[in-house]
Amino acid sequence: MTDNTSTRYAQGLAKLQEIDGQAGVNVINSLADIAPDFARYLIEFPFGDIYSRPGLDLRSREIAVVAALTAMGNAAPQLKVHIEGALNVGVGREEVVEVIMQMAVYAGFPAALNALFSAKEVFAARDLAEPA
Repeated sequence: MTDNTSTRYAQGLAKLQEIDGQAGVNVINSLADIAPDFARYLIEFPFGDIYSRPGLDLRSREIAVVAALTAMGNAAPQLKVHIEGALNVGVGREEVVEVIMQMAVYAGFPAALNALFSAKEVFAARDLAEPA
């Protein structure tokens, strides 16, 4: 890797861990045996270049990502990771639900319904992981 590439990678990996924690690292690690270059691109471009820009805070970025993935309607695994990320950077559960409901207007009820079920799974998993 060149110095610029290694800087983008280091910056991206730090941002990925800040937002998604172990879940993001797991996604990257799952690509190691099939597409390690793609894993590197995922770290360098979205997280090293885009998420690291100063124009929006991480909270706003994750709200936008949850909205976009909801509207796509076919990205449930990625949506779950980004719902986790949104919660990790201070977006509340109620806000996640409201963002998803808002997308029903633009992406349709099936996409919003699928996203709500994804959110429900993420919330339930977090509840189980929290100490009693």
